[in-house]
Amino acid sequence: MSDEAVTLGFVCVQNAGRSQMATAFAERERSRRGLDDEVRVLTGGTHPADEVHPEVVEAMAELDVDLSDRVPRAVSTAELNDATVVATMGCSTLELDADVEVRDWALDDPHGQSVDEVRQIRDEIRQRVSALFDEYASA
Repeated sequence: MSDEAVTLGFVCVQNAGRSQMATAFAERERSRRGLDDEVRVLTGGTHPADEVHPEVVEAMAELDVDLSDRVPRAVSTAELNDATVVATMGCSTLELDADVEVRDWALDDPHGQSVDEVRQIRDEIRQRVSALFDEYASA
């Protein structure tokens, strides 16, 4: 990647809901804008779950985004330190010991919510990701 590359991080505790949706939208936005070589997308959790929440998989499938094969993963401080900006999802990850700009999006947790509630969270995440691209990854 070039010196002008941008790394956008999406982090939450379990990496099983909000951060997975944000990552999928960021990957889609990166491709749509033709920024595959200029934008790196990072995701992870401080205490990753075993799987992406089923209600999240269902809500994203409605938009032709398949999260069924995604696996939550841990994120390291070193990875976060390499990011341009990290968006946390509002779930106690602000204690991250990283020297990076952190924005807390303070989103409701989709786990255990109805699909209608997950859709609302999903749509807000999509808007926030697009705005983040407008700010950090303009082509």
